[in-house]
Amino acid sequence: MIKVLLAEDHTVVRQGLRRVLEAEPDLSVIGETDDGLKVADAADLLKPHVILLDLGLPGLHGLEAIRQITRRTPAVHVLVLSMHAREEYVLGALRNGAAGYLVKGADSAEVVTAIRRVASGQRYVSADVSKHLVAAFLEGASAPADSYDTLTGREREVLHLMAEGHSSAEVAARLFISPRTLETHRSNVMRKLGLRTQTDLVRYALRRGIIPPDSD
Repeated sequence: MIKVLLAEDHTVVRQGLRRVLEAEPDLSVIGETDDGLKVADAADLLKPHVILLDLGLPGLHGLEAIRQITRRTPAVHVLVLSMHAREEYVLGALRNGAAGYLVKGADSAEVVTAIRRVASGQRYVSADVSKHLVAAFLEGASAPADSYDTLTGREREVLHLMAEGHSSAEVAARLFISPRTLETHRSNVMRKLGLRTQTDLVRYALRRGIIPPDSD
């Protein structure tokens, strides 16, 4: 039995995926989450074989969630299900450790096939994804240098929440840290990324794909 965790913030989509997957005799949906900050914890707790992951999760964007999952639970296979086929998303997901990438619009048969493939240790990429992107990844093409890589895990969480428009008090509460600790992390983020204002931070997040310009 292949155990699947659904990480998707749209309830209707989650319900539809659950119905499709649980109609298969070898697939079992063992949990759901709609919060990017909770995906890695859910993977730790539930030990799924596959996480079907939407990139546009609130709290922590899917690309960073993939990085956390593959670092903490490397045996778990992440299969992205996204509306985006753009290079920064596909290569970002694969470089962060995703085992597969599906573009939303794939039919239910392809979703099931992809889950079975990645659960068996294979890679699966939607036919809608440009083949040269996959070739670039497999050939080890390096991503452009990005100061984002200098941020700690906590600093990335702060960046993602701030980019979503949460207040300092809200971010501190979500991360269970003090306002003073939050301010230290915020200052580090701004310094490392060379940003000055909240507007600069939002523009950086849009450019980096942390908050997509349209809903995922």
